[in-house]
Amino acid sequence: MSDTRAARRYELNLYRQYFDLVAADRKTIEVRVRHPHLADMAAGDTIRFRIKGTDETCDVLVKRVTAYADFEALLDGEGPGRVNPTANREQQLASIRAIYPPEKEALGALAIEIELITS
Repeated sequence: MSDTRAARRYELNLYRQYFDLVAADRKTIEVRVRHPHLADMAAGDTIRFRIKGTDETCDVLVKRVTAYADFEALLDGEGPGRVNPTANREQQLASIRAIYPPEKEALGALAIEIELITS
């Protein structure tokens, strides 16, 4: 049995403000809830981010995926400047929690370290 697996490609939507930061190579940590469809994401996978309802996309390489108990632990562990260099920790926590309600945060948080491939 082999320890290697084929790299996967994910397609995920992003809000414009975060998409622009990824496309400018300024956002290096993407925050997601630990949904089952993301549970197997690993280094070497790729993500195509899309602004919902548009044809605008950018591709990134997944460098690392780290699970955290909640968004506060994620921001403390990764550093808010890598998640959103335009907002402080408190602003980011409020923004993330506006996207993900408490029942989603209870699933756990994923910090996905990314590197821009194409924009």
